[in-house]
Amino acid sequence: MTPPKKKAQKGDEIPSVEPSEELVEALREAAEAVAPPATDPGEGAAAEAAGPGEEALAQTRELDEARDRLVRLQAEFENFRRRSLKERQESLQYGHQNLVKDLLGTVDNLERAIAHSKEDASASMESVLQGVELVQRELLGALGKHGVKVVEPLKEVFDPTFHEAMGQLPDASVAPNSVLQVLQKGYLINDRMLRPARVLVAREPREDEAQAEPEAGDHEK
Repeated sequence: MTPPKKKAQKGDEIPSVEPSEELVEALREAAEAVAPPATDPGEGAAAEAAGPGEEALAQTRELDEARDRLVRLQAEFENFRRRSLKERQESLQYGHQNLVKDLLGTVDNLERAIAHSKEDASASMESVLQGVELVQRELLGALGKHGVKVVEPLKEVFDPTFHEAMGQLPDASVAPNSVLQVLQKGYLINDRMLRPARVLVAREPREDEAQAEPEAGDHEK
């Protein structure tokens, strides 16, 4: 019969257990695997000091390059604005110089015709008329070189795009809305209206007007 075990009393020493060599080695390897590698404090401080400095220099260089590009763009835009303003002013001042140059010959001929009429008092109206017609042809030719076209719609159908009706006349010999008379010629420049032609337009005569026309013809006979 085995004697009963005695309970540990306060103050009794608890025997310690020494770990084996295998356990100590396993614990050391586990600690080395988990812990980060040790670094030199001096190297860490130097890296922290050098990193922000290089980044700041790079940002400064980028800002300088962006500022230079902005300055160049502003200078180019200012030059473009000045050139555009100068070209616009020159266009307003001298854009019609070619037309004026072509009209100078007509002015010269008109002056010569006037001088000839003053010198030759016996000049007939027919010769004066021929001179005026010559000047007119030259003037229309000069305008035609610059895209100006004459609108003279006699006997054409009335078109409000190119014609301006100044009145109506009864006439059964032509179709209604036909142009009977051109009071003032119109002009186009490259298919753009400068001035519409002022015209009188035909309309169907009323019954009383239709009866009056034969009577007037009989009276003339």
